[in-house]
Amino acid sequence: MAILPILEVPDPRLRRISTPVDALTDEVRTLIADMFETMYAAPGIGLAAAQVDVPLRLLVMDISDGPPDAEGKGTSNPRVFINPELSEPADDWTVYNEGCLSVPDQYADVERPATVRARWMDEHGEQHDAVLEGLLATCLQHEMDHLNGVLFIDHLSRLKRDMVLKKLDKLRRSAA
Repeated sequence: MAILPILEVPDPRLRRISTPVDALTDEVRTLIADMFETMYAAPGIGLAAAQVDVPLRLLVMDISDGPPDAEGKGTSNPRVFINPELSEPADDWTVYNEGCLSVPDQYADVERPATVRARWMDEHGEQHDAVLEGLLATCLQHEMDHLNGVLFIDHLSRLKRDMVLKKLDKLRRSAA
């Protein structure tokens, strides 16, 4: 397994539209393992393949406490979504203070449908169809945006988006 470099704004590769995964190959399984390792190391709760410069419709998530530590503390619930599709968004919306590994250390309130129906294949090739809610629904919508070349900051007003990007630029300059 390997920790992969995560693309950050304004990298134009983040704007690509990802293509479907054709087959569950050893290469895809290795990518999934590397993505989990990368996500946990970042640390984050979700990562799309597009964020690690692989434009495939694949994402990983773990909205639990993360992987157990050396003492066995913490719980994990890693989930893999291959070729996910969303439908039936709820009429009611929820607001979540979102962040993104591709827009490091920046957070903003984003409104999304409270529930969605999702269809996807997991890492074992099993098909799933479920109505998702809460943080799972929010995170899946966020990560699926990456598959379509959309960032969470694209859901913000121009003023808020510009503020987030200016803060990120300031952080980068002070770190350099």
